[in-house]
Amino acid sequence: MTMQQDSRAATPGGPGSTVDPAEIAKFSKLSETWWDPKGKMAPLHKINPLRLAYIRDAACRKFERNAKSLNCLSGLRMLDIGCGAGLLCEPFTRLGAQLIGVDPSASNIAAARLHAEKGHLTIDYRCTTIEEMDVRERFDVVLAMEVVEHVSDVGMFLNRCAAMLKPGGLMVVSTINRNWKSFALAIVGAEYVLRWLPRGTHQWSKFVTPDELARHLLDNRLVVTEQSGVVYNPIADRFSLSADMDVNYMVVAEGMV
Repeated sequence: MTMQQDSRAATPGGPGSTVDPAEIAKFSKLSETWWDPKGKMAPLHKINPLRLAYIRDAACRKFERNAKSLNCLSGLRMLDIGCGAGLLCEPFTRLGAQLIGVDPSASNIAAARLHAEKGHLTIDYRCTTIEEMDVRERFDVVLAMEVVEHVSDVGMFLNRCAAMLKPGGLMVVSTINRNWKSFALAIVGAEYVLRWLPRGTHQWSKFVTPDELARHLLDNRLVVTEQSGVVYNPIADRFSLSADMDVNYMVVAEGMV
């Protein structure tokens, strides 16, 4: 049975919405390339195994599961906000989790559904926003991966994310720090020199520092329990975890019971 929409639902770009219509348009143009590991989403494909392992291990520690088990996330409800075409939803579904993937781009959701159908996976994809979801629909794990640097109001966005968590639930956030190093590497380097991403993918002013993120989370009764930087090794051509959080980083936060 579909739950009724929250009375505070907001349309993208409207009052009470954290969605930036320009960001939706930007990523909608890339919908057909999400699953191409050599296309414009190649950086996400490179970093995806690391993201997957980081989230899986955090969830297994939290919910006392064996991370080596093929169904280690069985029974857990997970919400992937800004899921794109489902790069994380699919592997987590294969690990046994019940996934709901939401994205405000209709073309992204269409691409996600098509790819899941081809892989014979059942995933609940919804073309909606976090503001439009019913807060009574709670989750064990909420993911906001590479999303907060694209919303119009980080505090409001995280408030709505926190409202979707079950008591004591887990939230994982990945984003980009805001400093001159991140400007040089994440924008100039990635978009203009290496051309990993289309120009204009990121706005430096929207990047969020780890301290700012922690304060926003704490305002919503979420405490950071783990954090790690993510760095790229050009020789090995792979991403890895690091103590260096100057550019890309991920955090795990737990809800206060």
